[in-house]
Amino acid sequence: MSNIRENKTYQDFYVYVESQTLRPRTRATYLMWIRRLADFYPKHSLGQIGERKIFDYLVHLRDKRGMAPSTINQGLVPIRMLYRDMLGRDWKLWTNFKLRRAEPLPIVLSRSEVRHFLSCVKLNRYKIIFALIYHCGLRISEALKLRPSDIDGERLVLRVREGKGGKPREVPLCANMLRRLRIYYAYHKNPRWLFPAVGRSWRGDCASLAEAMYVSKKPLSSSALQLAMQATRAATGINKPFSSHSLRHSFATHLLECGVSIRQVSRYLGHASLKATLVYLHVTEISEDIGREAQAQLLEEALRF
Repeated sequence: MSNIRENKTYQDFYVYVESQTLRPRTRATYLMWIRRLADFYPKHSLGQIGERKIFDYLVHLRDKRGMAPSTINQGLVPIRMLYRDMLGRDWKLWTNFKLRRAEPLPIVLSRSEVRHFLSCVKLNRYKIIFALIYHCGLRISEALKLRPSDIDGERLVLRVREGKGGKPREVPLCANMLRRLRIYYAYHKNPRWLFPAVGRSWRGDCASLAEAMYVSKKPLSSSALQLAMQATRAATGINKPFSSHSLRHSFATHLLECGVSIRQVSRYLGHASLKATLVYLHVTEISEDIGREAQAQLLEEALRF
C-alpha cells in the first residue's frame, strides 16, 4: 500500500475516530495502530484483511515482537473498533483471543520511608510537588497541570480537572498542606500554573528564581521532576526501585491501612472501577495483632445475648 492515507477504509476510520469522544492523544494512537497493521500487510487494503490475518498479526506482536500484553491490547482496541464497530465484522476473534497480563504488585514505601524520602529532597519546588502527590494520590501529569484556581481553600479540596480519560475529581486537602501550598504560591505568584517551570537559562534572563517562575508560561516538565526523583532516590539509600508514581501507590496503601474504605480510596485515585484499587489490598501491612483484636471485639459483641 503506497499511501495508507489514500485508502478509503482508512479515511472512513479517520472520520469514525474523529467523531468519537476521545482525547486527541488517544485518537492519534488509534490511527497509528491501524497504519501499523496496513504496513504489515502492504499487498492488502484494510478492508480485505480478514479474521485469520488479524489473528496472525496479533500472534506476531506477541511471539515475534515480544510485546507485552498491555501493549498488544492497546493495538487490539482500535483494530476491534475498525473491524467490529465500524465494519460490523463480529468475529469470534474478539472473544477467543486471550492475553495473559502480568500484574505485578505496586512498589510501596512505608510511612517512615516516605518521610525519609521527602527529607532528602533538596529543592523546595520539588519537595512540595512530591509531598502533594503523596498527600492526594496524584498522577504526575495531574500534579504538574494544576492551576492556582484548582485549590479550594474554603472547602479544603483539590480539584483535579485533567484526570485520566479527562475525568475530573476532587481530593481532600489537610490544613497543613493548604498552608504549605499558599506559602509556595506566594513566593512565585504565577497567574497560570501552581508549579511553573523555570528553564535552564533563568539566571541569565531573570533577576531571581521567583521572577523566573512568575513569568513562566509553562508548567514544570515531567522530565525535570523525574530527574529530581532519581537524584533523591540515590541519596535516600532506600533499597527499592521506587518512582514518583510509588508515592501515589503509597498514598492508597496507607489510607487503607488507616481504615479508609476502598470505595473512598478508589474515588480519590480517580479509578474507573474498584478492580484497579483492589491491588492495594495485597500490599497493606495491617499487623496481625490488629486483626486479632478486631476478631476478638467482633466475637465479644456477637456473644452479648
